[in-house]
Amino acid sequence: MKIMVAVKRVVDYAVRIRVKPDKSGVETQNVKMSMNPFCEIALEEALKIKEAGLAKEVVAVTMGPANCVDTLRTGLAMGADRGIHVEAARELVPLTVAKVLKRLVEVENPGLLILGKQAIDDDCNQTGQMIAGLLGWPQGTFASKVVLDKEKQVATVDREVDGGLETICLDLPAVITTDLRLNQPRYATLPNIMKAKSKPIKKYTSEELNVEIKSDLEIVQVTEPPKRKAGVILSSVDELIDKLKNEAHVI
Repeated sequence: MKIMVAVKRVVDYAVRIRVKPDKSGVETQNVKMSMNPFCEIALEEALKIKEAGLAKEVVAVTMGPANCVDTLRTGLAMGADRGIHVEAARELVPLTVAKVLKRLVEVENPGLLILGKQAIDDDCNQTGQMIAGLLGWPQGTFASKVVLDKEKQVATVDREVDGGLETICLDLPAVITTDLRLNQPRYATLPNIMKAKSKPIKKYTSEELNVEIKSDLEIVQVTEPPKRKAGVILSSVDELIDKLKNEAHVI
């Protein structure tokens, strides 16, 4: 079985986000970029499945400008066998990404497609559900545990939902999106980083895949959240009760 994993290049989670002066977006020039943390979890799960002997190949896929290849190289250094880069100069919205993935699935014919549940830059949490709908595949979102049965060709997925955990059984092929508690991604070792330089990366354009890159969304304005007011030190419990009652109106 082949596993395809979608990965995204985003602003590193440790970087302090700065809004552009014209409020059209956030600054990405001269800012550290890295693989989306949820995508790292998705790739780690695919590698664990392969190491367990349940898959023969892990293919990492990304979309965007030329520098997205750096993110693919990171995935190859973690252990993916090869990469696919779909070149796109414009910003991609979830539906377009889902359409591109659908075409790649038709080309590669994987038995399992794994994605992070969301990207930390836009927090859309839509691509996995959309690609499952376009393909007509069953989906297991917010996965905190994945167990494959190769003989029965099913995947058992524990999902994190508001009320606790939900366990579902999916017929393969299927789409799975990963949550934080699924695993702890590995670090790429120096030997594997060197090996990744020789692993193949196939390039496609949207025209070759017959997918139109367009956006149905318009960003009107991006602003920073309001600054929190400084706290107040109170001298007594009575003063606290008075403020909660007469100012905050919560008691």
